[in-house]
Amino acid sequence: MLHAETRTLVVAGAVVDHLDAPTRLLAARRAKPVSLAGRWEFPGGKVEPGEAPEDGLRRELGEELGVTVTLGREHLGPDDGAWILSDRYVMRLWLAVVDRGEPAPLVEHDELRWLSRGQWLSVPWLDADVRIVESLASQA
Repeated sequence: MLHAETRTLVVAGAVVDHLDAPTRLLAARRAKPVSLAGRWEFPGGKVEPGEAPEDGLRRELGEELGVTVTLGREHLGPDDGAWILSDRYVMRLWLAVVDRGEPAPLVEHDELRWLSRGQWLSVPWLDADVRIVESLASQA
């Protein structure tokens, strides 16, 4: 079993309508690769060498969604504070709200959808993201 520190760090945003009491969550549908197409995820991506995770997340959300965001608290996972996604990747996730721009599927995604509270699990999330959505929903 690989430990979290041997995996590539990815960062993601649980983009919500309010940091303190979220009622809507933004889901992003993958357009590629074919093996993931049609499944939903949190927008984000890999942290660049020397980049702080929070800076990487702001950059990724700008590239993928065309927005600037304010980050809220990190949603800590059970794997040393992170979320192990696979043998290759570990994710850290922050709540985020849009400051400027209207989210649009610019790079990896072909659709974005705002999910109302109670409907957060109504789309087919990537398998690794399901437990994160469940955890967020239980705390919302």
